[in-house]
Amino acid sequence: MSTDIRLLIQKPLVTEKSTALKETDNRYLFKVDLRANKRQIKQAVEELFNVRVVKVTTAIYRGKPKVVMNRSGRFVGRGANWKKAYVTLADGDSIDVFDVV
Repeated sequence: MSTDIRLLIQKPLVTEKSTALKETDNRYLFKVDLRANKRQIKQAVEELFNVRVVKVTTAIYRGKPKVVMNRSGRFVGRGANWKKAYVTLADGDSIDVFDVV
């Protein structure tokens, strides 16, 4: 696995759920590399955003089924699997995710 921290954190997830978690629990959601572990994610967020991370939880999502129609018929496949990281920051720390996007 690459040790470049900029490749571990792929993008912040800005949704209604992530906005609510940010306001209530000071928790941020990121799409991360599928092979990244919690320690690597914590180190990457702390270095990239200059904040203190209290807790990291992760969830792996299976790719959604995809159906493609072409001349030779119907092709059924699956999108790529991906990993979401829930990063809880220390009180007083914050990340402006709109600057990151």
